[in-house]
Amino acid sequence: MSHTVFIDGRHGTTGLKIDARLSVRSDVEILTIPESERKNQAVKAEYINRADIVFLCLPDAAARESVALLQAGNSRTRFLDASTAHRTHPDWVYGMPELDSGGQRERIRKAQKVAVPGCHASGFILLFHPLIAAGLVPRDYPATAYSITGYSGGGKEMIASYEEVSPLPEAMQSPRFYALGLAHKHLPEMQAQTGLTARPLFTPIVGNFAQGMVVAVPLLPRLLERAIAPVEIHDFLSRYYAGERFVRVMPFDPAVAPDPGFLSATACNESNRAELFVFGHTEQILLAARFDNLGKGASGAAIQCMNLMLGADEGEGLPA
Repeated sequence: MSHTVFIDGRHGTTGLKIDARLSVRSDVEILTIPESERKNQAVKAEYINRADIVFLCLPDAAARESVALLQAGNSRTRFLDASTAHRTHPDWVYGMPELDSGGQRERIRKAQKVAVPGCHASGFILLFHPLIAAGLVPRDYPATAYSITGYSGGGKEMIASYEEVSPLPEAMQSPRFYALGLAHKHLPEMQAQTGLTARPLFTPIVGNFAQGMVVAVPLLPRLLERAIAPVEIHDFLSRYYAGERFVRVMPFDPAVAPDPGFLSATACNESNRAELFVFGHTEQILLAARFDNLGKGASGAAIQCMNLMLGADEGEGLPA
């Protein structure tokens, strides 16, 4: 059975990735709005209401406008929003199937409106949600996180600033902290989807490489309600994600890693895989999540949710 899909914002970074992955599938027909009609709201409304699935790859305000074009009584068309607009909205289901040991998977299957997680938020939530839900980390823990990402996460403008300027300014040749106002747009979902009583202190970093991401979350055992060793955290996460196709808890001993003593941000590129790591000792623990910011952090996560919503194999078209 073929399903119709409309990608609103098809020419953006995430839209192009979704289009490329879906264009080779025989079970999906992509509805393509004529170039001359892209800004015609009446035509867009027609395409939205014809589709089984609508991907919103748009700025927040534009995503809200497109949702408003759904005709009253249309319960067939289903939305997957890759913007920030609806990630904490009570009427939208958060698109991370692996949460609650898969309980979120059934919510996504039944939902008409699914919000695709943010890239930085995905790593933080995969690491911290299970620990807080199980009571291993208290909800009032003073969480911090930092994340290094390739420049593709900044969209077309940032990609052009790195790829179309030669020579590259010296300031851009090294990794750069950004969002220094400590109000990054992923913070609301990071708090909401982990259950923290306060937002984490989050510092993202962009590097001079196209794609790939590592989100790192320090954990201090002395601030927990009971002493806990890093291997206990590792074993708990291993059990929590056991059987998950796209989340892998990596061996505890960093000496067995492909590049001992280092953690590259690019090893999961072009996959929908997220790799979780636990490092440390009795006094300090470091949790880390590595994945493709354009894969599990964007287009891959969106397609994974689409597969669930359409009753297809969850991994259809997604390399693990």
